[in-house]
Amino acid sequence: MQQVYDENNIFAKLIRGDIPSIRVYEDNDVVAFMDVMPQGKGHTLIVPRKGSRNLLDADPETLSKVIKVVQKIAKAVKKAFNADGVTVMQFNEPASGQTVFHLHFHVIPRFENVPLKPHSGEPVDTKTLEQSAAKIRAAL
Repeated sequence: MQQVYDENNIFAKLIRGDIPSIRVYEDNDVVAFMDVMPQGKGHTLIVPRKGSRNLLDADPETLSKVIKVVQKIAKAVKKAFNADGVTVMQFNEPASGQTVFHLHFHVIPRFENVPLKPHSGEPVDTKTLEQSAAKIRAAL
């Protein structure tokens, strides 16, 4: 059974400006913003403005636009935090760990011998997220 896209999911609300976000990049098709419960410093989320639940039902044109921004943000976070590498994650359906049903990519700068933090459910303070966002914006 095909699932229906929920126009009121948290990322759709964020894209519309109904809820606040700390954005690092946006254009006509894509928005990139700080994850409020980061698994590492600089954890950024990239979402298309056009709604789809995930990669499985996304329009191929939407995917081509969003993946270009994923690459752009990945390069910027690596540079901004002088990271050893970058993890890019994307989940599809609950069995994979997807909890927000709007296509999104996680980009997290990585460092040798430093594990990812768990997704704790505890938000990080806005000041810390703004500092990370400023570094990423400067690297763009």
